[in-house]
Amino acid sequence: MYEELLLTILLTSVPLVLAATGELVAEKSGVLNLGVEGMMLMGAVAAFGAALTFGNPYVGMIAGGLSGMVTAAVFGLFALGLATNQVATGLALTIFGTGLSGLIGAPLVGKAIDGLAVIEIPVLSSLPLIGVAFQLDFMAYLSIAIVALVSYLLTKTRAGLILRATGINHDSAHALGYNVLAVRWMAVLFGGFMAGLAGAYLPLVLTPHWAEGMTAGRGWIALALVVFASWMPWRVVIGAILFGGITIMQLAGQARGWSIQPQFLSMLPYLATIIVLVSISRRGGVLHKAPAHLGRIFYPTR
Repeated sequence: MYEELLLTILLTSVPLVLAATGELVAEKSGVLNLGVEGMMLMGAVAAFGAALTFGNPYVGMIAGGLSGMVTAAVFGLFALGLATNQVATGLALTIFGTGLSGLIGAPLVGKAIDGLAVIEIPVLSSLPLIGVAFQLDFMAYLSIAIVALVSYLLTKTRAGLILRATGINHDSAHALGYNVLAVRWMAVLFGGFMAGLAGAYLPLVLTPHWAEGMTAGRGWIALALVVFASWMPWRVVIGAILFGGITIMQLAGQARGWSIQPQFLSMLPYLATIIVLVSISRRGGVLHKAPAHLGRIFYPTR
C-alpha cells in the first residue's frame, strides 16, 4: 500500500520537476515566462498525437518537447525580439496555448495510447519501500539526470556563469561583450522544451488519453516551485515531491470518502502553493536569490 502511494507521488512530481527546471533556467537568464501552462498543454497534445500516429511513445516524447520549444519561440519573438512586457506576453501565451491545444486535440478525445514502459533497475528495484524509486519510466530517470546536469552547468561552467550574469545585470554582461539576447533566447527555448516534456508526460505516463486542459494548473505550480526552490535546481525536486504528495493526498481523500468537502480537497495543492509563497516572502528568504534583472527588458546598444 505505502509503496503504491510513494510510486504515485513520484510519478506525479515528474512533470513538475521538468517544467520547473526549464523555467528556472529561463529565469536565471533574466526572463520571466508565465506561459508554462500553455507550453505544457501544447506539449501534451503534440505528444499524444504523435504517439497515436506513429505508435511509439518515445516519438511522442520528442514531439512534445519540440512543440513546447516552438511555443516558447512565440514568446521569445515578442518578449525578446519586440521587447514586449514579459508578464503580459507570458499570460497571453498561456491563453493561446490553452485554446490552440483544445482546438488541435478535439479530434483526439476518446482515443487511447500505450504509454512509456517501466524500466526496473536490477537489485535496487527489489529493495523494500524505496525500491519503487527504481521502478520508473525513462522520462522519470531523465528528469533527475537533467536536474543534475543543469545544477552542474549553472555552478561549475563558464556557460552557466554567463547565463547567470545576464540575469543579474544584463547591462554589465553586454558591456563585457556577451550577447545577452542570444543567451536569453537559448534559455527560453530550453525552458519551452522542458515544459513540452512535462506536458508530454501526462498522456504518456499518468493518463493515457487526451483531455482539454489536462495540465490542471501544474504550470502555475511549476512557476511557484522555482521561487520555493530559491532558484536552486535540487530544491526543485524536493518541492515537486512535496506538492506531488499534497496532490495525491487530495485524491486519496476523495477516494476514501473523507468527511471533507471535495472542493476543499481539490484546492489543497494550490492552497499549499499560496501558503508556501507567502511564508517565503514574509521571511524575505528569496529576495537575495532572485536574479536582479528578472523580467526587465534589455535594449541592446552598440
